[in-house]
Amino acid sequence: MSAKPFLDTNIILYLLSADIAKANRAEALLAKGGMISVQVLNEAASVMTRKLKMGLDETNEILVGIRRFCTVEPLTLAVHERALLIVRRYGFSVYDGLIVASALAAECNVLYSEDLQNGQQIEAELTIVDPFQ
Repeated sequence: MSAKPFLDTNIILYLLSADIAKANRAEALLAKGGMISVQVLNEAASVMTRKLKMGLDETNEILVGIRRFCTVEPLTLAVHERALLIVRRYGFSVYDGLIVASALAAECNVLYSEDLQNGQQIEAELTIVDPFQ
């Protein structure tokens, strides 16, 4: 298993938050390094450009910075197929299933996420941890 944790999209987005405590916690997690997936990059880009109304250049600049701290797990057919099995078994959305499947593919043992159930074990390999609790 990887000693590096996997960071969900919400951790990345809290870097831009007006909630200083959450922004600082997200920054501390990112500074330690971790794993993300192409799915995380895509979701973050979507929120930044659509909801936060950021320009594409600014969005790309932030995501390039994040990639300096994080290893990026690619989306593959195997990850997609495992995600669908995870969706069926755990009842996650397809997008959350892709995040979980990517964390498993990266052999991480911790997935930091505020959106999923804190302490939940996935396939006895991965623990979801809410870093804001």
